[in-house]
Amino acid sequence: MKQLRNFAAILAFLLSFAPALADQADPAGNWQIVTGEARYRVELCGDGTALCAKLIWLRSDMRTAENVAYLNTWVILDAQAVDPNEWRGSVTYAGETVDGLIQMTGPDKLEVNGCRLILCQKLELTRI
Repeated sequence: MKQLRNFAAILAFLLSFAPALADQADPAGNWQIVTGEARYRVELCGDGTALCAKLIWLRSDMRTAENVAYLNTWVILDAQAVDPNEWRGSVTYAGETVDGLIQMTGPDKLEVNGCRLILCQKLELTRI
């Protein structure tokens, strides 16, 4: 009986951390490319498990006519969850739409990998 009480106490202690761990894996929020030229608003969309991202800000030296055309537009729309903290879908970047993989690599780190044929690019973002 004592072992059961100990197990229950340990289980209750571990479960008390579950909300904090879930929050750490939540991609919703504002993110910036580590080099600072663009910011995105990321949110869960669709059925609440898909991922969407909108370009919301550009650094002044990045405000070309071509780039400004993408401001306040969805650059990732309905990327589908494939694993915990991983989504796969279409990513629009620099006027090109490519197949992409979005991964949360930490509570405040997000990576977007996109490939078109054999050319691939990785963007690293941090939560702001």
